[in-house]
Amino acid sequence: MSKFTYFAKDDDPSADQTASEDQSDQVADRKDKAATGSDEIVSYIPALRIYARSLTRNVVDADDLVQETLVRGLANIRSYQLGTNMRAWLFTIMRNRFYTNSSKSAREPTGDADCVSSAPSAVNESQFWHLRQREMERALLDLPIHYREAILLVGVLGENYKDAANILECDIGTIKSRVSRARAILSQVINAPIAD
Repeated sequence: MSKFTYFAKDDDPSADQTASEDQSDQVADRKDKAATGSDEIVSYIPALRIYARSLTRNVVDADDLVQETLVRGLANIRSYQLGTNMRAWLFTIMRNRFYTNSSKSAREPTGDADCVSSAPSAVNESQFWHLRQREMERALLDLPIHYREAILLVGVLGENYKDAANILECDIGTIKSRVSRARAILSQVINAPIAD
């Protein structure tokens, strides 16, 4: 019998220790990334709410969409690449979630049309600026979805054209064109003569 002990490549004790250290480093990196990411995600909630309201046209559905986005963002924080734009990443999650929910609701109608709470109530508005704000909101909601998304990202939320293009998954020129057309439509609607 031989006095030498041979280790297979997988049986080397020093290799196990190195692999264990690498795994603990990866776990620590993931925990740091998750902690930093969740703190950063919270700071984007107001912008997510604005964008969600523009997509859904309903405050309750918008809050649900924001919540779904936050849950998915936190659950998938490991897939976020450090050094990239987290706000754009969250907006992309929200936009994809919105389109998924829209296609699902088109297949499965829920009977919301019969709900009395969705009927507008008559409110006497006395302040001119409040009326103008409502006018603008209606005009924004009447825009085609691709124009509305572009004008809200660039004009309201302050995204630059490049980030807006990444969020909406199109070219920068397309974003510029959509923003320009949306501004022209809004200008026509807001500046139109009031019919008595």
